[in-house]
Amino acid sequence: MPTITPEKRLFLKERELGALLEITQAINQDPTEAALYKIFQFTLLGQLNIRRLVLYVKEEGEWQCMVSFGAGLPDFQKIPLPAAILENCTSVPCPITSFSGLGREWQYLETVIPVVQNGEVLAYVLIGNVHEDYANEEATKFLQTLSNILIGAIENRRLARQRVAAAAMRKEIEIAQEVQTMLFPRKLPNDAHVAVHASYVPHTAVGGDYYDVVSLDADRFLFCVADVSGKGVAASLLMSNFQAGLRTLLRQQADLGTVAQELNNLIFRNAGGDKFITVFFGLYNRATRELQYVNAGHNDPLLISDAGPVVLLKEGTIMLGVMEDLPMLKVGRVQVPPRTLLLTYTDGLTEVFDQEQNEFGEEGVVRVLRHNRYAPLPTLHRELLREIEAYNAQGARFADDVTILSCRFK
Repeated sequence: MPTITPEKRLFLKERELGALLEITQAINQDPTEAALYKIFQFTLLGQLNIRRLVLYVKEEGEWQCMVSFGAGLPDFQKIPLPAAILENCTSVPCPITSFSGLGREWQYLETVIPVVQNGEVLAYVLIGNVHEDYANEEATKFLQTLSNILIGAIENRRLARQRVAAAAMRKEIEIAQEVQTMLFPRKLPNDAHVAVHASYVPHTAVGGDYYDVVSLDADRFLFCVADVSGKGVAASLLMSNFQAGLRTLLRQQADLGTVAQELNNLIFRNAGGDKFITVFFGLYNRATRELQYVNAGHNDPLLISDAGPVVLLKEGTIMLGVMEDLPMLKVGRVQVPPRTLLLTYTDGLTEVFDQEQNEFGEEGVVRVLRHNRYAPLPTLHRELLREIEAYNAQGARFADDVTILSCRFK
């Protein structure tokens, strides 16, 4: 390699300074990532006289070719980065000839330059047909520095984008939590005829469970427990839609069968069959002690009286939102004796597993009820939650939302 004169060295340093200035000015102007890659390409071509360049960048854990230019080069966007380079070129520039087994397409390139930040390779710059002025170690180090600046700027943009997305997601979750909190009733019946109590333990920040109690007149009130498929903001919004539809139907004094059918139509139209809701509706009349109900694909509520076995409330239909019309819809009716306990819940209460993958199940719930059925309802709920927490292999980390709504008919 010919000796570089002081004048030539000064000229090259001026060109390097020009390249550095172009890149830093471009970064300060805050262009898109695609524009930064273009500026990097033209800077190396125009300022440093590099005739072939391929740039691979790690995006979402995958290596992608972001820049590829030069005479005779194949389409490197369709060519994966060889394992030999990934495994053996992790800190300093490497000649391409040091890697065996590479395909013919790599013969157009001469040097592989890893771009390393915090001990991790974030990019690979591969150059070829380099002007002899830049075929030395010092020039290669400068190219490595220039690439570091570019990749660092792009990485900062990616992190900023992630922070903005995370902040937006947190805001969405906050809104969904507020919506969900507003859905739950503020006051539950507790009078000479009946006492109602509810507990809700969400699995995630925004769960898919819902319960409601609506007074219809002096004698009657409707209560329901529901579980929407999925979780998060979408589930919360569907539940909000469900409640709005329920309240509208109740103001129109619709009967229980009509309520179930119309809410099914509402969910089917809004979710297009992609989501569904399991729900138990109960309509209790204090004067007649009759409980009408519809079980739409939900866990069977447990009705326990002083005499006789535990009664499972099964009558109803399939889950809401799966079909445009509910098949075989039937409204169940049962007379409720004094001192009867009704427990409704979502499947998060029963689908709890121990170390041997045995399910807590309905049997576990019945067992707890038999020992605590005369306890105050808040105590009963605490015992149920304590039992499943002790049973659960993961302790207090439940795999699903847990909702319990109980009625004690006096």
